[in-house]
Amino acid sequence: MFLDYDPDDLDVTISELLVATSDSADPDLPPAVPAVLKLLRTRLGMDVAFVSQIADGRRTIKAVDSAPDFAPLREGTSDPVEETWCQRVVEGRLPERMENAAAYVASGKAPKPEFPIGTHLSTPVRLPEGTVYGTLCCFSRGVRAGADIDRLRYTANLLASRLALRPEGSQPED
Repeated sequence: MFLDYDPDDLDVTISELLVATSDSADPDLPPAVPAVLKLLRTRLGMDVAFVSQIADGRRTIKAVDSAPDFAPLREGTSDPVEETWCQRVVEGRLPERMENAAAYVASGKAPKPEFPIGTHLSTPVRLPEGTVYGTLCCFSRGVRAGADIDRLRYTANLLASRLALRPEGSQPED
């Protein structure tokens, strides 16, 4: 049988994990999200990957995967949305791809983080009707030249499609 794609390709693996996974008892995220985050983090050479939800003026970390020696974020952590890089990306005040985030901190465009951030990738998880669920982000302590924002966008779009399939009563409040 001839395949016109590489079954081991990152996009194929992510698609299979998010789209082909059976429904979860968790109304917020598909059960494959932790595996997808780990895959993204390792393949993109990042130290942290996470999904956040933005609702009611708060940014909440819904799922996170970190390098074994660096775990600055924890699932369930919540911050005022205006203090977060996530909100600035959603609003367009920060770019989705910051190869060297230190320059944005130095210029005052990004809040000073409590931990080192070299390269930062973040993209909105925008549901099909246009509302923003939150963000899909990853970052490294050092600068990673050529960090691939397109992979993150692709994954965020798949996640948004999957979230849109949730039962009617589990839609996030804006």
